[in-house]
Amino acid sequence: MEWESDEFGASHAGRAAAVLDDGSEPEPMPLGADSGPFGGTTSDWWIYDGTLGAPLATQVRGACTCGWRGTGLHRIDWSQVDDERPYDTEIPGPYDDWKDHIRHVEARTVPVPAELDDLVARLDMRLSSLADDAPLAALRVVAALERLTGRVGTVAAFHTRADEVPWESVGQALGLTEQEARSRVASYRYRF
Repeated sequence: MEWESDEFGASHAGRAAAVLDDGSEPEPMPLGADSGPFGGTTSDWWIYDGTLGAPLATQVRGACTCGWRGTGLHRIDWSQVDDERPYDTEIPGPYDDWKDHIRHVEARTVPVPAELDDLVARLDMRLSSLADDAPLAALRVVAALERLTGRVGTVAAFHTRADEVPWESVGQALGLTEQEARSRVASYRYRF
């Protein structure tokens, strides 16, 4: 994946997905002849350049690990793609489409009280500055925050009752897949 948000991580990792002329996405391609039977595959858009048995992608769109696909199609100008470093070529559009998807995911999550959101932002700025000016003091504060978040996270995890709230709803409230939501809650519930 090319893009990841700090908050939603692998649940909503994004990339530019190759699109063929017929509007479909091509099948993943083997990584290389020397990769053997267990070498893996890739779906990087630039692999689909019409050479070495790869189909020719004519467009890309934003894609997310959650299954979301952007409706906007963005044409690939292969003459602008560096043969030596195709992965460095940026095609405007898919990233912006994915960021819009992330905004929609965020809008569906449980709201955080504004004063806490502001406090966390100010704490981030202050700790970043402290890490530069007094790194050992910053490490002490980080350790205190780890203890605090562990304690509060454990209480919150035990109040998250799967028998009362379906895991799918927990995942949506946190902006995570159901599996990642279970893992997040379990990481606090069974912390000891």
